[in-house]
Amino acid sequence: MRIPPAPTPAYPSSASRRQFLGYGGAGMLAAVLPGCGGGDGPTPAAYAQTIEWGRQEIARALAGDPGNVAAVSIALLKNGTVVWQQAFGRASVQDNVAATVLTRFNIGSVSKVLAALAAMILRDRGLLDLDAPVARYLPGFAMLSPEYALITTRHLLSHSSGLPGTSMRDAFAFEPIPGYAAHAEAALANQHLKHLPGELAVYCNDGFTMIERVVAALARQDYASFVQANILTPLGMADSGFLTKKPTGGSFALPYSGGRQYPQEFVNPLATGGLAATPGDMMKLARMLLERGTYQSRRIVSADGIAQMGTDQTTGLAINPSPEWVWGLGWNSVRHPGLAAAGVRAWQKNGGTTFFSSDFYVLPDQRLALMVTGNTGNAQRPDTYRAGALAEGVLLRALVEDGTIRALPPLVAHAAPPAAASPGLADAVGVYANYNQPTRVTANQDGSFSLSSWNGTAWQPMNGGARYSYRSDGWWWGNDAPISYRFEVVSGTDANGQPYRYRYLMLRGPLFGAGYSETTLPVGQQLLPLAPLGAAWQARLGKTWTVINESPTTMPSTLGGTPYATLGSLPELPGYILVRNSSYDDGSPEYQLLAPLAADRAGMTVKIPANAGRDLYELHFATAGGKETLTIGSWTYEAATG
Repeated sequence: MRIPPAPTPAYPSSASRRQFLGYGGAGMLAAVLPGCGGGDGPTPAAYAQTIEWGRQEIARALAGDPGNVAAVSIALLKNGTVVWQQAFGRASVQDNVAATVLTRFNIGSVSKVLAALAAMILRDRGLLDLDAPVARYLPGFAMLSPEYALITTRHLLSHSSGLPGTSMRDAFAFEPIPGYAAHAEAALANQHLKHLPGELAVYCNDGFTMIERVVAALARQDYASFVQANILTPLGMADSGFLTKKPTGGSFALPYSGGRQYPQEFVNPLATGGLAATPGDMMKLARMLLERGTYQSRRIVSADGIAQMGTDQTTGLAINPSPEWVWGLGWNSVRHPGLAAAGVRAWQKNGGTTFFSSDFYVLPDQRLALMVTGNTGNAQRPDTYRAGALAEGVLLRALVEDGTIRALPPLVAHAAPPAAASPGLADAVGVYANYNQPTRVTANQDGSFSLSSWNGTAWQPMNGGARYSYRSDGWWWGNDAPISYRFEVVSGTDANGQPYRYRYLMLRGPLFGAGYSETTLPVGQQLLPLAPLGAAWQARLGKTWTVINESPTTMPSTLGGTPYATLGSLPELPGYILVRNSSYDDGSPEYQLLAPLAADRAGMTVKIPANAGRDLYELHFATAGGKETLTIGSWTYEAATG
């Protein structure tokens, strides 16, 4: 959903911090690399128009957002040949160092593709069964929900495990901090699942952190060393690796945001998002994927392992109101909507860190692949670098230019269909929660509804105060077309025999990519009233708590001061605890509504597939030495003084 623009902070926005997952023109360098064998790949001239369009789009983004986008790098592969590789801008603005094709970028969650490959390699060796309980391989792994014992490696790789979301302690830093994965696993021991394993799929970084633990346990070596020895080195990816220590050589793109350069960024959740790489190196990985597990006649992983990664993992989900979102193993999508609009199958994974945004595509039937990476940019600006839109635009134009498709698919229409009789809103009005911002649905006298979001003190109209009216296509349209909404009730009986019934606020529109496809997403779940909070919880409302176990070199500690949280409530839902959690003091806190589980514990309240139910909190209080502490996920807090 869209929210009103906010002033751009001097450091990255909350959305960029959490996505793991999704820009000025000096220092360009182009290089067309020779093929690595196999296939009659096209000459670079075959994609001359596509490359020229891509160059213009990147130059426009660099010039349009010079305060946030210092460098962009891209590579395009066809039939085993890199037909375009080029770096734009500066790796270091401060030192005026040009970015080159050898400049490494932090590629964030694109790293998850390598985590899935690592799991498949262990599977090939008979050490790992995708459908066996993870607890078999990690005997120390435990959670408060007994169903944790049902979590499998397949659940972890397809975002369907039910783990809460993301352990934020020491995740992003200005120096490497060891032990992230062990800390994350330890924190899970004091948390419940947010849904039963396999019930639904919602983006989950913790799942890949647990893959890091599984790989290390089965391989009997640390995760980074295993990936280096079994994937990076055999593929000749000499300019890729995990930053487990400060680099002494090589070229790295340095963080740049708000007109300011920052030191080297270190992403400590390695399997989740810690790889630094070049687009050229990623094309070597892509070629192995296109060759079904071999590279230069060397078998890296089985063909079945590659096929498993590219197989739709959503078919057995009980709750799946987003049919366009087709999870693979390690892939965000194995039927990417933007390419599917042109009748083309694509495997896709995007990635974001605090400072960088990337997108990686492999088109197995067309033997085409692309990687683009660069600074995150400013999400409020239309002329900034957007990895997904750029990647999709380049690939579709390449498919037109090589004759695979006749023309670009049509853009999603903006015209609303005719009005229709409203089905009524009596059951739909109320508060809808998600992982970062409560939304209120209010009925208007004319039969339409309006949306507002909670800003910390009051409800603020969304989308310019648009009114949404019912239309003949069964959706509610406002003046912000082509965005539309509807309400969907999902009900059934879970694996434990318990009935469930969830009402979702659904959003439909060209939400990702270049606007050639629509995606349907649940963006909030309606919460029903609970009994008023007891005295113990009432006494905690309004207090501020500060984190005490975050390392001083992390980005929250360095950029925005000590992370903090406050507990409050919503007037409309007085039985819930409203948690305001802010890891940067940047005006973009996250608000979640939790329900009391006991006098000292509150838990997660929503089960939302896809993305809006990610990164949920569970909190509990403990007293030691006469001092009360608060734990939220992997962070421990003490009451603020003064």
